Amino acid sequence: MTTSVADLATRLLELHHTGSTLVLPNVWDAWSAKVVAEAGFGALSIGSHPLADSRGQGDKEDMTLDDALDGVRRICSAVPEVPVTADMEAGYGATPQELVERLLEAGAVGLNIEDTVHSEGGRMRSAAEHADYIGAIRQAADGAGVDLVVNARTDVFLKKDQFADPVGEAVTRLRACEEAGARCVYPVGVPDAAALQALLDALSGPVNVIANPRTGSAAGSLEDLQVMGVHRVTFGPKLMQELAPDLTALVMPWR
Repeated sequence: MTTSVADLATRLLELHHTGSTLVLPNVWDAWSAKVVAEAGFGALSIGSHPLADSRGQGDKEDMTLDDALDGVRRICSAVPEVPVTADMEAGYGATPQELVERLLEAGAVGLNIEDTVHSEGGRMRSAAEHADYIGAIRQAADGAGVDLVVNARTDVFLKKDQFADPVGEAVTRLRACEEAGARCVYPVGVPDAAALQALLDALSGPVNVIANPRTGSAAGSLEDLQVMGVHRVTFGPKLMQELAPDLTALVMPWR
């Protein structure tokens, strides 16, 4: 019997609160999802960048919402018993209600939403605007009766020259998202362990950290992140990127 979307969502939410660090490898198609699931990971993440690369399209909302959800649906269908969360960029211009309805229909039970709106020239949402969008997504999910794991991302550290105090700005933005209903927050590009620790100390819910599967994160190894109390780790596009040299080495002798 296939597990319902609501049950998968609840399972994903519970995995954020086990007291150990949840690692969600970023997959990009049905094959990679099956391989990672068969390796023993209890939940997966879909990265927008690797998904776009797998389709011959660009990241930063070069895909349409239809394109992205087509990829999400194929991946979720390939691993129907595994909770999957998907990077939905800044929402592809969709209303929160439409985004939640269509994402759940595709089978995903979590989503990542960033505060850079690529479809509008790459502008950055204000803290309040981003929190309002996150809050509306959470309300739509609650209305559907699903524990959708909303991961609120800020790009402050990718645009740190715009802010006198990037750590303080990230705290302000992510606190507002937590208060709006985010179930996890994501300060992408956090530069070092000190900045990450400041964020962990200031925030109340799970925090997501990006890492390279070979070299770890800017704040240290998986063990370091576990000691710090990091709740969740994803790889973004780095898993796919790290496989490229291996693929090259495998085929080169046959050239």
